[in-house]
Amino acid sequence: MSRFIDISDKDIEYFSSFLGARCKTLPKDLETYGHDETEDLVYLPSVVLIPENTDEISKVLKWCNDRSIPVTPAGARTGLSGGALPIHGGVLLSTEKLSKIIEIDEQNHQVTTEPGVITQVLQDAVKEKGLFYPPDPASRGSCFIGGNIAENSGGPKAVKYGVTNEYVLNLELVLPNGEIIWTGANVIKNATGYNLTQLIVGSEGTLGIVTKIVLKLLTHPTQDMLMLVPFLKAEEACAAVAAIFRAGILPSGLEFMERDALLLAQEFTQDYTIEIQENHAAHLLIEVDGFEAEQLMSECEKILGVLEGFQTDEILFAESEAQKLALWNLRRKVGEAVKSHSTYKEEDTVVPRFYLPELLKTVKEIGSKYGFNSVCYGHAGDGNLHVNILKGNLDDQKWNEELPLAIRELFEKVVALGGTISGEHGIGLVQKPYMDIAFPEVTLQIMRNIKNVFDPNGILNPGKIF
Repeated sequence: MSRFIDISDKDIEYFSSFLGARCKTLPKDLETYGHDETEDLVYLPSVVLIPENTDEISKVLKWCNDRSIPVTPAGARTGLSGGALPIHGGVLLSTEKLSKIIEIDEQNHQVTTEPGVITQVLQDAVKEKGLFYPPDPASRGSCFIGGNIAENSGGPKAVKYGVTNEYVLNLELVLPNGEIIWTGANVIKNATGYNLTQLIVGSEGTLGIVTKIVLKLLTHPTQDMLMLVPFLKAEEACAAVAAIFRAGILPSGLEFMERDALLLAQEFTQDYTIEIQENHAAHLLIEVDGFEAEQLMSECEKILGVLEGFQTDEILFAESEAQKLALWNLRRKVGEAVKSHSTYKEEDTVVPRFYLPELLKTVKEIGSKYGFNSVCYGHAGDGNLHVNILKGNLDDQKWNEELPLAIRELFEKVVALGGTISGEHGIGLVQKPYMDIAFPEVTLQIMRNIKNVFDPNGILNPGKIF
């Protein structure tokens, strides 16, 4: 029996009293907000609430906490782990109206923003000031900054510049009981007590709802160079990654795409300007950036020297901004392309980069053992390989009963290599059965205890992570 109560007419009346039409109960609205981008999963909430400010969120959470009503926070719903799915019904609370960039502080290289701002909109706004917010997930044109905070998102630039948590200085947070706090301070250095800010980043909306965000910014690079490198063997493409770093080069992007990933992206975008030969098993997309063209040319020459030790075909250098954008667009569209092609499950594995060849080999061996095909791509520079498992001709029994065994076997290998089961997509709903592989029970219990301190009634995004 669920510990939660059903939404009542009294609850709807209360929410409507201050949200008006932003309290939604029509079936079409419940259907729209009942899914994210995780496979084909749908869970309908009882009501969708769309507050416009911190105080409205506080009122919603206090009411729900007092009455044991589950609340699932949601942003743009572009997630891939089921983190925004209201699996217990109740309230789906959308942050889409908290969409203002509050201040760009050019003097201190900071920006204060609400969580419902699209990541690329924020990046473009600070770029106009000569500033740079590096984390850039593939869905940056549609995902929200708040969701990036929830999942500690990365993206191609993470290899050089790091992931979301490295840019978050301070957060305004509404606790499950409705109280409002700031987690830190707007400073680079902070050794004042426990680091609550970093605890919230990556907590997947289970501890509180972020309503304001203070981010650190950098000076925007003025130069970049991009090359696409075809390899005759996919495992050599993976091996070249560590070799580039051993040569003392720090690319601003280093992406791996095996053959089928790039072919599906071309079909999806209808962009066939890149010629893929029959013997091209995989590609690396390599970017360097900075402020001096001569320095970047030197780095590219070093990369070419490293690549001489591998079996590659003719290397393509992007000669214009349009060509750079086209290449990056192909890479960013791979996920959507795979999803449009087949029912699939995406695993977000990450290992120390030297072990990427072994990880790729393991994926293919497990696929042969269990009878599935996979399409692999990812942020090779930081060891993050996205493994897309295609259902293809697998029957429902194998897909539902045997595939979890294959995924468990894959994750056990990943952890044995020193990696973990999610690099940037989070645990959410679909990965929580495998948390015992990543952590012993004592560690999981510490996490549960932290959850209980923030949310003793367990109303906030219940059923996720654990």
